[in-house]
Amino acid sequence: MIIGIGTDLCDIRRIEKTLERFGDRFTERVYTANERSKSSKRPNPAAAFAQRYAAKEACAKALGTGFRDGVFWRDLGVENLPSGKPFMTLTGGALSKLEELTPDGMKSQVDLTLTDEYPMAQAVVVISAVPAK
Repeated sequence: MIIGIGTDLCDIRRIEKTLERFGDRFTERVYTANERSKSSKRPNPAAAFAQRYAAKEACAKALGTGFRDGVFWRDLGVENLPSGKPFMTLTGGALSKLEELTPDGMKSQVDLTLTDEYPMAQAVVVISAVPAK
């Protein structure tokens, strides 16, 4: 059962300008330590940061909150499986909201897809409730 769907587009050029202007002040406010480390090592860090920015926006939309009601940027993190497949980690207010949305006897599943084609990055998040085993 689908609980929420969110999508977002992010202009990579906007992230490039923001990184130039604010640097660490921006990345430390918005991204987890793991996201900062991984994105900074990419051939095009701005594209990697833009994908993650879009993923956070999409996930906040799928939760139905946006960035309010106790949901903060760093509560939503993008990580990767060894295969490279991206996934979301939710903590703090985002995790609390996810638990509130998940029906009793079910567990949540957050699916994420990311893409970019300069100058745009896109993310889609689908939050589902699946039977708890």
